[in-house]
Amino acid sequence: MTVPSTQKKRHVVSFENMSEELAAAFNEKYPKGFSDFFPELVKYTKPDGSTFEAVTVETDDEICLVKIKVKTDDPEALERWLERGDDEDVDEGSSAEGDNPLPDDNISQYGGDDDSQDA
Repeated sequence: MTVPSTQKKRHVVSFENMSEELAAAFNEKYPKGFSDFFPELVKYTKPDGSTFEAVTVETDDEICLVKIKVKTDDPEALERWLERGDDEDVDEGSSAEGDNPLPDDNISQYGGDDDSQDA
């Protein structure tokens, strides 16, 4: 028996702590994951001023706000990147901050499952 939505329990639960029933309802509503629920992601403000992002998922007996951790860009790093400009020389394969260089384009150095079949 389905409970009318006006009488259903309402909860806030983090994505990592969903019950099996709620996880099944979440997967049914958002089968493709992030690309499905991103347009419905809403930012909520708590009484202390902090915020969290969540989507609504409904089961037979409850309506839940499922908190989704959303990592946003570091504002200072973004500002540094914007101020850097196009005319600064940056070595190909490395970042402007001098972090570890990105791997080169030679993918043959990475083993694969079909490498053993060629021998």
